[in-house]
Amino acid sequence: MTQMPETHNPIAPLGPEEYIEQAHFFSALGERIAANVPAQDVLAAVREETLATTKLPMAIDFMLSELRHLGAFCTAMQKLTHYFTPFQSFVVSEAEKERGRFDLRVGLAILAQEALYRAGRFEGAEPTHQGLFLYQFEVLCRNRLGYDFGLAAVADDPAYDQRWRDWILTIRRQVGMVDIADLLYVQSAHAAERARRSGREVEPGPEPLFGDREGRIALANRRKDPLYLFASLHRQLGYPEVPRPTVRDPKEDLLPQMARRLEQLEKRMSLMEEEQRGGIDLTKLYEPPPELR
Repeated sequence: MTQMPETHNPIAPLGPEEYIEQAHFFSALGERIAANVPAQDVLAAVREETLATTKLPMAIDFMLSELRHLGAFCTAMQKLTHYFTPFQSFVVSEAEKERGRFDLRVGLAILAQEALYRAGRFEGAEPTHQGLFLYQFEVLCRNRLGYDFGLAAVADDPAYDQRWRDWILTIRRQVGMVDIADLLYVQSAHAAERARRSGREVEPGPEPLFGDREGRIALANRRKDPLYLFASLHRQLGYPEVPRPTVRDPKEDLLPQMARRLEQLEKRMSLMEEEQRGGIDLTKLYEPPPELR
């Protein structure tokens, strides 16, 4: 009896196992960097944790060597184009910019959720091209990463076919001048159905990139804040919610600040007491040179 070949998932061209291990790698890297563990130690440790049957350990080895030589690992991801997507490399490169405001921990959380979604392990949601694009597009919008280079990286993703690439590069020139909801609505099945019902002549062409549901949501959110559009699409399509930086509670820093101020007050009080007793002994504040000891 012949074995049926596995169906190819265009959303996960490397296979689900690779993206599951990538999600673990990105999430572990972000959590341990947040705990002030050196990145080199984290890469070495996570390399031992990853599944040996995948290609991720070899990719981590190359990233570790690049980190030791250049102080960054986005260059390694940019060279491993057969393994990491241009969007993944773009997110990490933006996070590693010295003058940028994009937090590396947020970027790693973004890539971890994207990898889980590609593998079909994100809360049982079935990965689709529409959900993947909307997630990546929302990442660019919320974090102000720039549409020019960002959408160019999205278009080069191997998950998209030529129709998707052409459309993404087209809206790359239109974002900022045309409402985001309008861009999605025009490419939806709902817009095509409304045109047919109105009696307008519709030229035959390829199927719209977005379905009826996405078109109705886009139509309902025209001329509104794009965040409302993304929130509605996220609820209806089930793709991951874009991670955001956590705002620290200022009350958490009160105790360390008070402790530092008390230490400064104690030092000042001790100096004042020594001055009243006859002067400050400066020998306590410096060490004499060796020849005078």
